[in-house]
Amino acid sequence: QLQLVESGGGLVQPGGSLRLTCAASGFSLGYYAIGWFRQVPGKEREGVSCISLGGGSTNYADSVKGRFTISRDNAKSTVYLQMNSLKPEDTAVYYCAVVGRSTLCKASAASYWGQGTQVTVSS
Repeated sequence: QLQLVESGGGLVQPGGSLRLTCAASGFSLGYYAIGWFRQVPGKEREGVSCISLGGGSTNYADSVKGRFTISRDNAKSTVYLQMNSLKPEDTAVYYCAVVGRSTLCKASAASYWGQGTQVTVSS
């Protein structure tokens, strides 16, 4: 069964950093474009960043450009989201999922969701 597992969330102060990890169980991430998404209660799940199969193409939401960096290590079947200069509005549950391509960074087009990891930015 294809499954993604997120880790690395936690509580961090404004201005701090976290690195999220997305790992695969049952298949290799190296065959898929992968996206990071986030959701807060009462709001739709939004695309944060997506990366192409080879890692050469990336896509970011305007709200995180310049602060977040997506990367991947296909040898380890892992995708990362480095989050710097975190703001309280970044607080959400973060999910990774398979996407058709890095430019299609929408939750409605994603599949094989992980269980999510909570990120809380608060002083």
